[in-house]
Amino acid sequence: MAEEHKLHIVMFPWLAFGHMIPFLELSKLIAQKGHTVSFVSTPRNIDRLIPKLPPSLEPLIEMVKLPLPRISELPEKAESTMDIQTSDIQYLKKAFDGLQPELIRVLETRSPDWIIYDFAPYWLPPLAAQLGISCAFLSLVNAWFIAFLAPSAQDMLAGSGQRLKPEDFTVPPPWIPFSSKVAYRLHEINRIFGLASEDIASGVSDMYRTGKVLMGSDAIFIRHSVEFEPDWLNLLEELHQRPVIPIGFMPPLGEDSRDDENNSWLPISEWLGSHSKGSVVYVSLGSEVTLRQDELNELALGLELSGLPFFWVLREQSGLNDDSVKPPDGFVERTRGSGVVWTSWAPQIKILAHESVGGFLTHCGWSSIIEGLAFGRPLIMLPFMGDQGLNARVMVDKNVGIEVRRDESNGSFTRSCVADLQRWVMVEDGGRSCRDKAKEMKAIFGDEDSHKRHISNFIEYLGNQRLK
Repeated sequence: MAEEHKLHIVMFPWLAFGHMIPFLELSKLIAQKGHTVSFVSTPRNIDRLIPKLPPSLEPLIEMVKLPLPRISELPEKAESTMDIQTSDIQYLKKAFDGLQPELIRVLETRSPDWIIYDFAPYWLPPLAAQLGISCAFLSLVNAWFIAFLAPSAQDMLAGSGQRLKPEDFTVPPPWIPFSSKVAYRLHEINRIFGLASEDIASGVSDMYRTGKVLMGSDAIFIRHSVEFEPDWLNLLEELHQRPVIPIGFMPPLGEDSRDDENNSWLPISEWLGSHSKGSVVYVSLGSEVTLRQDELNELALGLELSGLPFFWVLREQSGLNDDSVKPPDGFVERTRGSGVVWTSWAPQIKILAHESVGGFLTHCGWSSIIEGLAFGRPLIMLPFMGDQGLNARVMVDKNVGIEVRRDESNGSFTRSCVADLQRWVMVEDGGRSCRDKAKEMKAIFGDEDSHKRHISNFIEYLGNQRLK
């Protein structure tokens, strides 16, 4: 029997930790099968991401540092979305596009079998094709989000998939052939339209980037499972006429992807351990959501009003000025006995795995949903941007959580609603079915056997379909 060909894969994620961490986790899974990975990012991101690799994988994973081109609009040392304000992400994309020459040199010198990339490098697929390298888009957003955007990559390049005004996005599009509640709220799409109407420093919209990436890819890899919503996977393949290969959920297995900064887990675990099973609400809105002061006030006062113990990760965003939003005066002191406001990095997976945590107040990023449901935690959903609103609609339909009610015109919400929904999800009889359903989902989202099967199928596809 011929010896199995050992693959060399280049991984090139977008400069957000919610993207880099899953790319790195997938890199480890590829390396565990004996294949070589070159993980490409910027120096500071790599240094923050993972200073250490398991010794068995060190020979197989090369961390390739490409200096991010300096542009005047970005703060010094800003290399990821967590280093800047949301409004400055456009400049990070401009700098990211400047990585093209150095990345091409990496591909020319290493001659990999595949390059797997994110939504941002719209310029990469044709260059990889010229070098004879197989290329694929790894989607860290869900199948329904890509399918909702437009009926084809060509429509993405044209703009909005035949939809011209915000109201067109508040109903499921006509190319979805099955019953669905996937649609934006008016305030969500107005916000997206508002951001899209602003000047784009790179000159290229996210819709255009995604369309070009999809059009030029040999395959679409996606963090999804055939056991969960297979209709959307089939539709995505039909719309884009590309193989769609689910890699599974890559469920968290008890450890976070990078070192426990500043030994934070010990005091966190001691605090969680002082509370009864299922009593604590874990609150985290990710590293990219920037709340207005009025929004943060209502969220904070809602946590206080609920009377439930909470652990709130409210990490201060680098690059913000002294006027950045903070909890209302006296909040931290008043809730000191029942809640924690944690302002540095926290080990989310370890927190969600702790038995004292009974619910997860989340922005509905897909990675956070996966991590919450992998431990059977029901969701209190407060979406803000991108795919988060569509994710919330699906999760409500699945009865694994409830969404905070908001004013349709401006997206505002009230402290009383936040408090009421926390109590409903955590302790009231009406939320029992939601709690039970979330626990059932643990069998799908946390299924290690399914995870291994998806990864094996994914790596087999890489070996069978490479150009070289």
